[in-house]
Amino acid sequence: MLTIIPDLFTSEQLNALRSVLRQGKFADGKLSAGKNARQRKANQELAQDQDCYEALNNVVMTGLVQHPAYLQAAMPAKIAAPIYARYSSGMGYGNHIDDPLMGSLQSRYRSDIAITIFLSEPDEYDGGELCVETSLGSSEIKLPAGHAILYPSSSIHSVKEVLSGERLVAVTWVQSYIRRDDQREILVQLDQAKQLLPDQTTLAYQQLDNCYANLFRMWAEV
Repeated sequence: MLTIIPDLFTSEQLNALRSVLRQGKFADGKLSAGKNARQRKANQELAQDQDCYEALNNVVMTGLVQHPAYLQAAMPAKIAAPIYARYSSGMGYGNHIDDPLMGSLQSRYRSDIAITIFLSEPDEYDGGELCVETSLGSSEIKLPAGHAILYPSSSIHSVKEVLSGERLVAVTWVQSYIRRDDQREILVQLDQAKQLLPDQTTLAYQQLDNCYANLFRMWAEV
């Protein structure tokens, strides 16, 4: 299931994020890659020991985790601190899936959902599309700055080579209470169906709400 979340930030917040990132210190992105992905990865990532990192997170993560569409689609149990990545001309990321477990030994989490938050406008770089393989084929995604895309970490995905300009993104991962993507999709559809009913006192609404709650109870892992 692919879920697009628009407009995570105000224009003022977005401009401030981009300004801070362009002044930050970046390192080779291979340092954070898993063993199998390292040879396919060519980008740069913001060093997390900089003073600006927490300030960026305060804006980026607040905008994401408080968004109703994120809560509905991700059903989050844990979320990782983001990686801020920069792709300039000649950089990209070949086909890979994400490591199933991430984080330090003291704070492991399962990577059920990957999230890319676009921080550059589409016309600021050529190439650089996020490609995600789904059961319906390959989707190429290049969203406006401030928009996010959620997709299963188990899906084969890549970033096409940037031909010119600069691609800035924030990337993070979620461990969901609902491990399986197909089960999350069913729950999202039920939740959306509830919201289409104008009267929450009807029997139809109550039955949908009961089905949602009981399926969540059946599938949830805590």
